[in-house]
Amino acid sequence: MDLLTELEKGFLIGDGAMGTLLYSYGIDQCFEELNLTHEEQITNIHKAYIDAGCNIIQTNTYGANYVKLARFGLEDKVKEINTKAIRIAKQAAAGKDVFVLGTIGGIHGTRSSQASKEEIKRSFREQLYCLLLENVDGLMLETYYDLEELRTVLKIARKETDIPIIANVSMHEAGILQNGVPLADALKELEDLGANVVGINCRLGPFHMIESLKNVPLPKHAYLAAYPNASLPSYHEGKLVYENEPDYFRACAKEFRDEGVRLLGGCCGTTPKHVEALVEGVRGLTPLREKEVITKEAPMEIKDVQGKEEASLTDIVKERHSIIVELDAPKHLDTTEYMKGVQVLKEAGVDAITLADNSLATPRIANSAVATKIQRESGVKPLVHLTCRDRNLIGLQSHLMGLDTDGIHEILAITGDPTKIGDFPGATSVFDVTSFDLIKMIKQLNKGISFSGKSLKKATNFHVGAAFNPNVARIDAAVKRMEKKIDCGADYFLTQPIYSCEKIKELYEATKHLEQPMYIGIMPLTSSRNAEFLHNEVPGIKLTDDVRNKMQSAEGDKEYSAQIGLEIAKELIDTALEHFHGIYLVTPFMRYKMSAELVRYIREKVHLDEEIEDAKTSLI
Repeated sequence: MDLLTELEKGFLIGDGAMGTLLYSYGIDQCFEELNLTHEEQITNIHKAYIDAGCNIIQTNTYGANYVKLARFGLEDKVKEINTKAIRIAKQAAAGKDVFVLGTIGGIHGTRSSQASKEEIKRSFREQLYCLLLENVDGLMLETYYDLEELRTVLKIARKETDIPIIANVSMHEAGILQNGVPLADALKELEDLGANVVGINCRLGPFHMIESLKNVPLPKHAYLAAYPNASLPSYHEGKLVYENEPDYFRACAKEFRDEGVRLLGGCCGTTPKHVEALVEGVRGLTPLREKEVITKEAPMEIKDVQGKEEASLTDIVKERHSIIVELDAPKHLDTTEYMKGVQVLKEAGVDAITLADNSLATPRIANSAVATKIQRESGVKPLVHLTCRDRNLIGLQSHLMGLDTDGIHEILAITGDPTKIGDFPGATSVFDVTSFDLIKMIKQLNKGISFSGKSLKKATNFHVGAAFNPNVARIDAAVKRMEKKIDCGADYFLTQPIYSCEKIKELYEATKHLEQPMYIGIMPLTSSRNAEFLHNEVPGIKLTDDVRNKMQSAEGDKEYSAQIGLEIAKELIDTALEHFHGIYLVTPFMRYKMSAELVRYIREKVHLDEEIEDAKTSLI
């Protein structure tokens, strides 16, 4: 019995969800580990789907790769878990006309994964070899939201084996992948890369999958597959619940057939009852061999606003010395003094005011609201920090759409301080994405494409800054991380405060090969106690012994301490201006007059240096 021959003759019905049934039994752990600890339970689920009439079952190996198993401390059991899963499935299918597919799931899903392309390739190869050694009937590559990841692993699989490969993508929005690629184009590309069956699974229910397939022609050298979710889930008493009736799947089976699907199964929320309904739904039907594709709607026009905004901080710092000052939003609702500070900084000559996003995990007035107020009332350009800590994907996109609507286009994409250090240590940190992911997603908005792949009808015009910490033992490793952010789309960088002229020089040497501008962080110290706190308790900041000793010498004299702090800052600024065009001043404790003095100092120094250069030129 050959899988592709059977597909040529008619329909094959796949199984349904494994995790849904295990979850419904009260199991909420690494499902793949259960191959080793609960063999009978996994076997019974396979048999239940076979008894329901499916022709294909998948091994319980969706997340049985090094990267995902490492989350549970099981990375050394990749071979053991995969081998056992295949043997369980084969035992359940023994004596039946049932194919066993080795399943490998995507790593870059709806939740963030920092796994690099090379890590994904290594992890995939390890799992692939485990499956091939046990002679599975085919491979199921499923739940790939990231088309590039699926391209990568499909090429590896096709090179290593001639057995049938099913390649399924997943979509947030009907008919389009999260990077904006139309489903039809993605499936054609997978077919060209050697997939024998191409299709869709997870996230969407039957209705939206059927709608998506209306724009998909019949493949010339492959077959179509669909594994819909049971429905949209609801949330009851802390659990996700799928409430779709299996009979609905019976009616939908014919509609899937009418779109050319040959392999039909179920994903999240589906049970043996849903599979039984699919079997009944295609009974007596013949496969579709010709299909009239619904004409695609004309692509949504995306208004491009690039170039219509005022000069970005990237442009400014490339043309001349640029100064930005951090003045964090108040922790209370009285903004009177804050706006006075903004005016003082404006008069001093600042290019932009940057606002942290609840720094040190302490709640303040939303920086987006204060940024809008600054822009409207003072005309100063705001630079808004955006953390991954406080908002999920929904909130991040909504927030960014709001910022664009308000005309705020300078964003600093950062991870965010952990909640444990703030006012509410029990608060939940979200971290749906990393700062790397966030940079890429913001750049996707600049193409007029939402995080889910849907058209926004207008391109945003964000300029994305990224954070850089030079206060590390190995600057080369930090620069590699920086280069990774550049690959994601970072336009410029703001450093953590630096308290060493030698560190500034070292940073220049380590980054002079990069085109992206750098704003060097300078934060004036206010006292010895302030210096010791920063050095010993604030992550990412280290002071030299010389700086700490200078501040210690002024201990007990408030005014003299501030004066010494400014002198240290000016010395650092002198060195920074020799090597960089950007200065990022961090205002301590709302003492904006200190920042304003440093802004004036920079402007005067730069002006004096320019006059000296002009004089030298005239003499020549």
